[in-house]
Amino acid sequence: MSAEKLLRSGITTGACAAGAAKAAILAGTGQAAAEVRIVSPQGRTIVVPVAWSRANPNGGTAMVIKDAGDDPDITNGAKIIVTVEFTGNEGILLKAGEGVGTVTKPGLSVPVGQPAINPGPRIMIEQAVREVLPPQSGAVVTVIVEGGRELATRTLNPVLGIEGGISIIGTTGIVEPMSEEAFKASLVPQISVVKALGFQDIVFVPGRIGQNAAVNRYHLPADAVVQTSNFIGHMLENAVKLGVSRVLLFGHLGKVVKVAAGIFHTHNRMADGRMETIAAYMAAGGAPQTGVQEILACATTEAAMDVIQRYGMAKVYTVLAERASLRAMRYVFNDLTVGTVIVTLQGDILGMDHSAELIGGSLGWNIKLS
Repeated sequence: MSAEKLLRSGITTGACAAGAAKAAILAGTGQAAAEVRIVSPQGRTIVVPVAWSRANPNGGTAMVIKDAGDDPDITNGAKIIVTVEFTGNEGILLKAGEGVGTVTKPGLSVPVGQPAINPGPRIMIEQAVREVLPPQSGAVVTVIVEGGRELATRTLNPVLGIEGGISIIGTTGIVEPMSEEAFKASLVPQISVVKALGFQDIVFVPGRIGQNAAVNRYHLPADAVVQTSNFIGHMLENAVKLGVSRVLLFGHLGKVVKVAAGIFHTHNRMADGRMETIAAYMAAGGAPQTGVQEILACATTEAAMDVIQRYGMAKVYTVLAERASLRAMRYVFNDLTVGTVIVTLQGDILGMDHSAELIGGSLGWNIKLS
């Protein structure tokens, strides 16, 4: 019997850009390198091979070729080029060159008018630049992706209002490839660990936004928190199999609203309906037609939050939380109790239901419904 192939990891576009920026500065100071080391926001050292680098009159340029490992990433093989120009002040300015998008709509983690370089990659790039930047110097860092404009047509960037190219993304710098079934299977043991630690109630977080808010801001026990990724239905089913009594679903509006619509695989390629669901419950709650139409025109749930606030419809968050819990319990034939908390990107609670208040209380928080 042949051994199962081990999937090879790769590096994110953010790590590529950070590595190219560092190599560009090294080339500009006469220290051309075949590879560079950068550090992820989590403190992990990542080795980035450099395709080429050269000195410029006032800086340098370098290219890194994106290697996504065995992950089916459309940016695999993309040529990421960074030019660094030294300046007299000590600031670092990031610019979007050809093939890198610019944010044109509100509601994303990057402000309108800024290059579509996400916060994690920004940290990596700035840290890599400061490690090798000459003393008392600043830098203008321009990121280019050859063919990025064409690649972006195969992403959600046009819908999100990111124009001109791809986004530079990646929170950890590393692409960890895995088949969907293997990934789903790898998530389930988290539940067993939580049970083994003596918890009957458990916290499901679809992503790091919910996890960070639940643990760091609202002081829910980290040992009771389980990452579900996009597979909320799969994890609910396994929670039942493993004898969990109650689940607190704790996540960003963009994920939770899908559950409220009965969507339990929340990847954007599987299903969406976020704006339609918010609009429907806004309308049911008495919102005027203009407000409903504005929601339907939003590109992101963060943008929708502004509309909800402007029309004084914050009560819709509680309704969405209640519906998410109801649909989740229906999904597992009411074999466990679910409570739901909805948060913003910054971790502020938008809404929650009564079950969430009870489950959260049992896990040690003291938040009450207003």
